[in-house]
Amino acid sequence: MKTSWRSASLVASAAAVLALTTACGQESGTSGVGSQNVGATAAAGGYGSVGAGGTASASPSNGYGADGQGSAAQASAAGKLAVTQNAELGKVLTDGAGLTLYRFDADTAEPPKSSCDGDCAKTWPPVPADDATAGAGIDKALLGEVTRSDGSKQLTIGGWPAYRYAKDAKAGDIAGQGVGGKWYALAPDGKKATLASLPGLSVRKDAKLGDIVVDKKGMTVYRFLKDVAWPDPISNCTGSCLEKWPAVAPVEPNDTKGIEKKGLMGFTRPDGVKQMTVDCWPAYTFSGDTEPGDTNGQGVGGTWYAMAPDGKPVGAPKK
Repeated sequence: MKTSWRSASLVASAAAVLALTTACGQESGTSGVGSQNVGATAAAGGYGSVGAGGTASASPSNGYGADGQGSAAQASAAGKLAVTQNAELGKVLTDGAGLTLYRFDADTAEPPKSSCDGDCAKTWPPVPADDATAGAGIDKALLGEVTRSDGSKQLTIGGWPAYRYAKDAKAGDIAGQGVGGKWYALAPDGKKATLASLPGLSVRKDAKLGDIVVDKKGMTVYRFLKDVAWPDPISNCTGSCLEKWPAVAPVEPNDTKGIEKKGLMGFTRPDGVKQMTVDCWPAYTFSGDTEPGDTNGQGVGGTWYAMAPDGKPVGAPKK
């Protein structure tokens, strides 16, 4: 009698595990026909209005990208410049302390001219030209200087004035990348550092949010609190909502890095669009994010939050 009861229990347990495994989505992650373009740029509308500079109303800014204090970027001497390999941006120019150097789209390189003064220069401290030397992989002929409005000399790379970012707290930080759609990390030749080839889904360490999921273009991936994951994924973002929050197209599980494999699969929505899930939760990008690194969708409407590698919503209120 004991043997029969135990056998029945084991069978029931196995069936429950099998049901749990197969209930969430009936398709494996695949980028087959019908995949949704994750780079849609529809207006944000009532799902997170985007103002000047592409910043959502849920993430107010002073216009320069600083909403906190930073100290490392205030270091004065540039020292020996170096080339750092960044997983997201490829080759990035850094100062002697390993801090990322940036350029500003409002500046000019021919002739060199800085358009960042006053409060802007507090958020983006100009890199002094004094003591700057070229390290390995940097053409010293590209190093120059420009005289700022206050008479100080600022380092230029390929003619572009160089800055640090006040919110980069330590070597290797790239919190300034894409801020306001005008600030970009410098490549060793003075051009904008280009986005390296990323997997279909990977993890980026955000300066404010920590580890968050990004798509192949480096754009932040979000979760909608009104969606359902179990027993099957259900997206409650339809119609005009889906224009503001494009569905992330399914990707192969082996085309992901750092993402939890459980519930990592695609499903077909009632509207026919194929969508990726992480831990069975439907994944989206935000049309209000214009550059890699943007998190303008964070907290919009109290229902949209960046997705963590395990599928949880980063920063969402605890129930």
